[in-house]
Parts: sequence; C-alpha cells; structure tokens
Amino acid sequence: MVWKRNRLFWKLLLALGFAMGLGIAGTVAIIYFTGHPPPPDEARLGPFPLPFVPVLSGTLAILVTGVGLAWYLARPLRHLSWALRRVAEGRLDTRVQALMGGQRDEIADLAEDFDRMAAQLQQLTESRETFLHDISHELRSPVSRMQAAIGLLRQDPAQVPAMIERVDRECERLDALVEELLTLHRLEAGRASIARGRVDIVELLHAIAEDADFEARASSRSVTIDAPGTFVAEVDGELIYRAFENVIRNAVKFTAPGTIVEIRSRVSSDGAMLETRVQDSGPGVSADMLEAIFEPFTRVEGSESVRGTGLGLAIARRTMAIHGGSIRAALREDSGLAITLELPAGSPCLSTGNAPPALGTIKN
Repeated sequence: MVWKRNRLFWKLLLALGFAMGLGIAGTVAIIYFTGHPPPPDEARLGPFPLPFVPVLSGTLAILVTGVGLAWYLARPLRHLSWALRRVAEGRLDTRVQALMGGQRDEIADLAEDFDRMAAQLQQLTESRETFLHDISHELRSPVSRMQAAIGLLRQDPAQVPAMIERVDRECERLDALVEELLTLHRLEAGRASIARGRVDIVELLHAIAEDADFEARASSRSVTIDAPGTFVAEVDGELIYRAFENVIRNAVKFTAPGTIVEIRSRVSSDGAMLETRVQDSGPGVSADMLEAIFEPFTRVEGSESVRGTGLGLAIARRTMAIHGGSIRAALREDSGLAITLELPAGSPCLSTGNAPPALGTIKN
C-alpha cells in the first residue's frame, strides 16, 4: 500500500540509484581499459578497483538528493490527485494552489491551471442551475395565465372571445420563448453548428431599421440609420440578423415616446471591422447592470411592463462572440443606453461607395 501511494517517489529514487550504478560501472571500465593502477588496498571498495571514500560520499549525496527531489515532485502531485478526486465527487469549490507553498515551477503552474478550471466549472454549474430555474419560472408564468383564463372561461362562458385572445397571446409568448431558447442552445453548442455565408451587413441593417421604424411609429417613436457603403462578411446570416434585430427592437421598447432610436455604422480604416452603435433615449440602467443585461433572463428595474423573453441581448452577445466580434453597453450622458456591436469581416470584405469615416469618429 505504501508502495502504491508513493510510486513516483520510489521510481525517482530507484532511477537516481541506477544512474549512480552506471557511473560506478563506467569508472571501473575506464580504470580497466586504460590500464591506470588501482588505488591502494586499504582505500579500495572491497574487491573493486574503486576508492572507498569518494564512492561512499557520492552514494550518500545521491541518496539525500534523491529523497529530496522525489519528495519535491511527488508531494504536489499527490495534492493534485486529491483535488481531482474531490472535483470528480462534485466538490467544485476545491482549490489546490494554496497547498503548493512557495513552489514555483511547472507543477505549480499546473495547480494554478487546475484552480482556474475548477472555478470555471463551478461558475458554469451555478450559471446552469440559475438558468434552469429562470427557464422554469419563465415557462410557468404563461402556462399559469392560460390556466387562469381557462378557469375563468369555465366560470363565465360569455368571456369566450376575451379568454381565447388571452390564451392565443400566451401561446405566442411561449412559442417565442422556446424559439429563443433553441437559438441560445444552438449558440452554446459552438462554432460547428453555424452556417457561414457572404452577407452585406449594411444592407441587412437597413432592412431591420426600416421594419423597426414602421412598428415604432405606432407608439410615437422612430428609428433612423446612418450606415453608408457596404460591408460584406462571412457570417451566419440568420443569427446575425437576429442579433442586430434584438438590439434594435430592445432599444425601441425602452426609448421614451416621441424620441428617436439612432443607428450608426462605420467601417474601420482597414475595412476589416464594422462598428454599429444603437442609441436610445430611455431610462437606461444602473452602472453595475451594464454587463448583467447580457445574461439570460436579466430584468432591470422598470422593465416589468415591457414584453419580451429576456434572451435577446444574451443571444446577441453569444452571436457576436461566435463570429469573433463583441458587444458592450454604455450609458449616454443625457439619458438612455448605447449598445456598440463590433463585427469582423471574417474574410476580405468588399467595401464600395464613399469611404466611411474611421471607427473613432462616432460620438454619443
């Protein structure tokens, strides 16, 4: 059992002893083949033509060094093995870096990588649990309202038209939520699941803005776009369309009545990146929510009356990330929120028309 727990220790010690044995054998061979006279009898190591004191001191030195080296290497590996067993048991809060002491080598780097992996696993597991809880809540809400509508319908059959309309509306919400969940799952699955093609992103933005403006005017809002030229990128057209549409429609929902949602796009000077900024004049969010709004089912204060699945910005962030781009939010100086999306071409882009200004020229 002791041998099994300390296999590396004994193997290292055996290897060092074997190395010493080869050294002694080499010395004997040199003395024998070169014809050098052996040391006096009183200084020999038994019948061998080797000096007794140097061999003894070398043996002790290798023994002490071997024990120290074997302990130095085997101890942190035992800690790592212990930590791996705990993680396999589901104890994701296990950390091993503190057990390394002051050790600074590749094994300590491995322990640091292990801690980073365990932290990411713990965060991922907690996020999944929260996500599943939020999904169950979001799915339960429309189902509960449909059950309530059916109950009222049974009590008062005269409310059939109103209750049917209510059930139909809740079914639409469920359908939209399931579709968004499937899209989010597709994005989480990775790059292999997306189908890339050459898409003119500026043309796509104009189409989204036109539709959004048509719908926004029904609530005394409007959408304007400033996106000159063209920008052709290798992207999944459906996902990119949904990402930009989610951001723009989200801005239309929150901008104040009588205000304008502004969309401005610029191509970088080297033609490799498209930056699009969507600005609204709504209430905005608190500074500590600028990152949280991109997480699934995040609700900000004052958004209770706004319909939506709570997945739009999360899908937008994952879509941009899977295409090598980014998305970020910032508060405007007066009021409202500015969402900036950066999308690379993915392959040499085709830019025609008047040359647009560089990225740094966009201002709030």
